[in-house]
Amino acid sequence: MITLTDVTRTYPGGVTALDGVHLRMSRGELLGIVGPSGSGKSTMLHILGTLDKPTSGTVRIGGHDVGALSDAELSALRARRIGFVFQQFHLASGTSALDNVADGLLYTGRARAERRRRAEAVLHRVGLGHRLDHEPHELSGGERQRVAIARAVAGEPSLLLADEPTGALDTAAGAGVLRLLRDLHATGTTVVIITHDRELAAGLPRQVRMRDGRIVEDSANPAYVTDRAEEHR
Repeated sequence: MITLTDVTRTYPGGVTALDGVHLRMSRGELLGIVGPSGSGKSTMLHILGTLDKPTSGTVRIGGHDVGALSDAELSALRARRIGFVFQQFHLASGTSALDNVADGLLYTGRARAERRRRAEAVLHRVGLGHRLDHEPHELSGGERQRVAIARAVAGEPSLLLADEPTGALDTAAGAGVLRLLRDLHATGTTVVIITHDRELAAGLPRQVRMRDGRIVEDSANPAYVTDRAEEHR
């Protein structure tokens, strides 16, 4: 589903955020990308989500060469195939849970009634059918994150990118969000969790560890791990 081949990303001033990254992900995987601050995780999120393009190398998502797509084509790819969940929720204040989710479908071309019907169905799916008319300030942190997840999956994306999805939550709420992400994965969604929490990542089927813009460990590819890790010694 996703292939990164010798991907680099550099910024003005000579800052290298990604340095020769190779990564393959199959459809239906659940994996964690883990590393400390400055390891390249956020840049990896932006590259995987087509929010940014690599300086060099190739990124292919669902058979599409990202570097060859126009801005309009990239927007369409994100709208149809990729869902985002962020640590800070990014919900619109003064707007109900139902409309926060429905508004996330604006760029799909669906009529308003269909957007609201789909939003209601997915909010029921994440256990918030009784909170449809509640605004963000009336919801707990865990509930707000569930609204954010509902918004991310309402368009039925094949790829869900979750950036520190439990970072702003207490232990119980965080565990609930992780269970929900696992449930979504069980229905066929490819789920990538970007986190600094190695304990969280260790509980996932596949772990990819980053350091200094490189992948230094991949539980799905031990031989690659050894080769790449040696370059850091």
